[in-house]
Amino acid sequence: MKEKSETTKKFEKRLQATGNEKYVLRLYVTGMTSKSINAIENIRKICEENLQGRYELEIIDIYQQPEYAKKEQILAAPTLIKKLPLPLRKFIGDMSNEEKILIGLDLVPKEKKK
Repeated sequence: MKEKSETTKKFEKRLQATGNEKYVLRLYVTGMTSKSINAIENIRKICEENLQGRYELEIIDIYQQPEYAKKEQILAAPTLIKKLPLPLRKFIGDMSNEEKILIGLDLVPKEKKK
């Protein structure tokens, strides 16, 4: 079982090395508030600059679809969830800290991480 885990880790590292992995992101917002609008604009900009053609961004208004907030255990909004590639990550706020988002999405080399 341990060998399988190591093999899986090697496979995931190789996938990341290719730079071709698809990112599946969900941004949970609360209506068209200024924070929601800023978060949408900021994450779209980050995705277009760093993941062009390799991402799927779904924007979910939890006022209109509250079942998603419950299902994903969203406690604050805006919240961005990186579903793929693993590991799953969550970001809260207006997505204005680009460096933090890039590091969390594993788009910055580890030696640059602080």
